[in-house]
Amino acid sequence: MMQRFLVVSDSHGNRDCLVELADRYRGEVDGMFHCGDSQLEPDDSLWSDFLVVTGNCDFDPRFKKEQLVKLGDETIFMTHGHLFNVNSSIANLLYRSQELNASMAFYGHTHALGAELINNVLVVNPGSICFPRGRYRIKTYAVVTVDEKSYQVEFYNQNHECQRELSCSFSKG
Repeated sequence: MMQRFLVVSDSHGNRDCLVELADRYRGEVDGMFHCGDSQLEPDDSLWSDFLVVTGNCDFDPRFKKEQLVKLGDETIFMTHGHLFNVNSSIANLLYRSQELNASMAFYGHTHALGAELINNVLVVNPGSICFPRGRYRIKTYAVVTVDEKSYQVEFYNQNHECQRELSCSFSKG
């Protein structure tokens, strides 16, 4: 069974880009995830499309610090990352993911895109849709495609163009 997930983070008040993503991907993916620092209200109607967590720039306590969701065969752990010190290392994030038996971990905070498979956990940071940092200074989000044998992570720019040179695949198991 193939599944697709949209992952975005660090939109920092740019609601319009999230509305555009929701309109574009609604019905096309099995889940939409916002990894924090939206700087929107927790009761925003947009959150009917996205699972969302709090970031270090989201101050309303109604946002959850982390989410764990099972969709099909995948168990996805999502957090912003600041509470796991991801600027220094993703080890704490990975430990928490393993503790929860997650097959995937989505996070933000660093504004730097990346994907890696570590100890059978796919770890994805979609970068920032508004303020990119790191090696690739492109405003990005990610689409993760999963089947029985592999994970495919594709990064798209704000114009919804796939950045093929940044895309990667990993074999499961």
